[in-house]
Amino acid sequence: MGRPRTPLLDRERITTTALELVDAQGDFSVPQIARRLGVQTGSVYHHVDGREGIVELLRERVAEGIDVSALELRPWDEALAAWARSYRAAFAAHPRAIPLLMTSPVRAPRVLEQYERAVALLLDAGFPLADVMPVLVALENVVLGSALDLAAPEAMWEIADETATPRLAEALDAVGDRRADAAFELALEGFLDHARRRRETHAAL
Repeated sequence: MGRPRTPLLDRERITTTALELVDAQGDFSVPQIARRLGVQTGSVYHHVDGREGIVELLRERVAEGIDVSALELRPWDEALAAWARSYRAAFAAHPRAIPLLMTSPVRAPRVLEQYERAVALLLDAGFPLADVMPVLVALENVVLGSALDLAAPEAMWEIADETATPRLAEALDAVGDRRADAAFELALEGFLDHARRRRETHAAL
């Protein structure tokens, strides 16, 4: 019997299956992936560097949705804002992957290259070296927190008696279905304003 034209197992299929599991249940195991693909667990390990290798494949897959070209925009704050919005959208599509990816070291070369470009953007803009990573991590906190917020139920506050919390009810009515987007834009604006001030303070020294 000849070999099948389509390989039974490869890194793409492993990544896709792992992401489906994460989207459904927030995590994955190698035996689960093997069962879904109809292969032995050991066969999966022939294609990936263990569980950590699969996590990095997931990181690369999710990060493919980020528009890296945004980092080429100028001025720097427009580039960072555009990158942040794209970053948020990519992770909002897979919110259950966020705890998994954010609690393991970043090793994927294509993702590291994206950080390299973001660091270069900030250095070229005049940020002091010691501020670069705090700025990027703070931006990630805004982005990923908002990505999780997008996955939350639309009605996060269930008010049975509006007479007991009338101001809360009015505030929720006023923001309507744009709560998550409005909150993200507010946080992003505040972050960028603070980053601009830090940069200006450094430039004045």
